[in-house]
Amino acid sequence: MAEAKVAERWRLFGAECDERRRRLWAASEAKTHGPGGVALLARVTGLSEETVRRGLVEVESGERLERGQVRRSGGGRRRVIETDPSVVEDLDRLIDPATRGDPESPLRWTSKSLGKLRTALVGMGHEISERTLGKLLKAQGFRLQANQKTREGSQHPDRDAQFEHINETVKTALAEGQPVISIDCKHKELVGDYKNGGREWEPSGKPVQVQGHDFPTGVPKAVPYGVYDIANNEGYVSVGLSVETAEFSVASIRAWWEHLGRDRFPNANRLTITADCGGGNSPRVHLWKVCLQKLADEAGLELELCHFPPGTSKWNKVEHRLFSFISLNWRGRPLESYEVTLDLIASTTTSTGLKVYARLDPTIYTKRQQGHQGPDRRGQHHRTRLAPRVELPNHPNRSVIVTRSTVIDP
Repeated sequence: MAEAKVAERWRLFGAECDERRRRLWAASEAKTHGPGGVALLARVTGLSEETVRRGLVEVESGERLERGQVRRSGGGRRRVIETDPSVVEDLDRLIDPATRGDPESPLRWTSKSLGKLRTALVGMGHEISERTLGKLLKAQGFRLQANQKTREGSQHPDRDAQFEHINETVKTALAEGQPVISIDCKHKELVGDYKNGGREWEPSGKPVQVQGHDFPTGVPKAVPYGVYDIANNEGYVSVGLSVETAEFSVASIRAWWEHLGRDRFPNANRLTITADCGGGNSPRVHLWKVCLQKLADEAGLELELCHFPPGTSKWNKVEHRLFSFISLNWRGRPLESYEVTLDLIASTTTSTGLKVYARLDPTIYTKRQQGHQGPDRRGQHHRTRLAPRVELPNHPNRSVIVTRSTVIDP
């Protein structure tokens, strides 16, 4: 009967105890049962008799630990750096041989995984597990690190001034209610059942099946060119079928103006454009300027062009306010057709209210001499009179303004 009552109390209370409380409770019960109590509690709780006797010693000593403390300080196995102090020095030489002056390190030209580090340390006479090695590395301030792109290369002395100029130009245009757009061409995408980066929720073990190779020839490609309206938080993407050229770039801007811009800014007389220095919208491409001149004449707008310095396209707003969200929206989904591509682009939204519109540009553009000054329909050559801004006289990428009717005869 007594054993049944002890077993019932243990069933109700034992599961809530840590190892010290289980030991002390069993010792207290054994003490109240007198002779044979240790064996009784060992049978009921499953603890060893030695554990119950150790609990009796602790109960009789009256020892108390700090709140939340289960074991006395100093208990357990000694730390590896105490039993083997030289392991830290050897690990430092392995993990960073270039700065430790050890070019003959066995891991100088291989990956530094925990398994290889442990093998190298064992070869030096150290006994250590991979788990302990991981803790030791963290204690020494090491973490798994990927390469970080921070070196921008050489910088033009007017780089900061150019950024300040672009910022002030955009702020002024927005304050005056004039349109400001950020433009760029996104990475070209394969159209078909080809892998698209990212992961998406699918039934377990049933991923979307795609082609095993994604470097075919003669496969259609989508060339998304984005126009981001900064004031209205709207994107307009023209998906081309061929290549990125200056003509395609300006055609995308023209499509945005005709479908959205004219209605959004009915009183506009100036359009500010921010762009990077590469691709079809490069400031060094003459055809880009010729096409912009035609756009200025057709739309009746003054175009103010602000190019970011080389190597700084990541600061162009179309990159992180439009393209990044498009990539997130179509992650893990093959772009099986142009219709699918347009639907995925147009369905892109954000919590801040981004709206995206998409169109297919069926024109086939070809690469041609970028500095070519093609004749017009009358056989006459067009040239442009571009008025450079004078704030940054030494900067090759300073703003330029394209005004209406600046075509002059040779």
